[in-house]
Amino acid sequence: MKKLSTSLFVILFTFTLNAQEKTDKYAHHVETLNSTLETLYSVISGEKGEERDWDLFKYLFKPEAKLIPSGNNPEGIYVARYMTPSDYVSSSGSYLVENGFFEKEIHRTVNTFGNITQVFSTYESFHSETETEPFMRGINSIQLLNDGERWWIINIYWTQESPENPIPSEYLPID
Repeated sequence: MKKLSTSLFVILFTFTLNAQEKTDKYAHHVETLNSTLETLYSVISGEKGEERDWDLFKYLFKPEAKLIPSGNNPEGIYVARYMTPSDYVSSSGSYLVENGFFEKEIHRTVNTFGNITQVFSTYESFHSETETEPFMRGINSIQLLNDGERWWIINIYWTQESPENPIPSEYLPID
């Protein structure tokens, strides 16, 4: 019995130590609102064939967080789809690596009350960092929580720009 409890202690200690190392490894990415948003954009971006750090991606999100793309379905009805960070990796991860994908923030508006923050983050998307014309633009509505220790992404709700739905000037950079 003593041998079993010693083995159990070693297993739990090792698991806790590994979790702590991951937390320490990624902690600087969520110290500030700016570092959290910069990490979000950088972790999904990369050239064709470049693997992403999906553990870091998932680390940004509070448990129960959602990613919510919205847009017209094939019937022309505007819909929203709800995904966990793991769902996003499963549905989009291989596409990002196989095709190359860079999402760059071009404008940001921030509203904060207490420990909650809402960010409208206008983005442009490219297949390579060398491209100068985006293949897509849109707005990410990002809700975040600062728990006093770090920033957590609660939700990202987004839509793409279209001819029928251009990005309003107040969400674009000033020329």
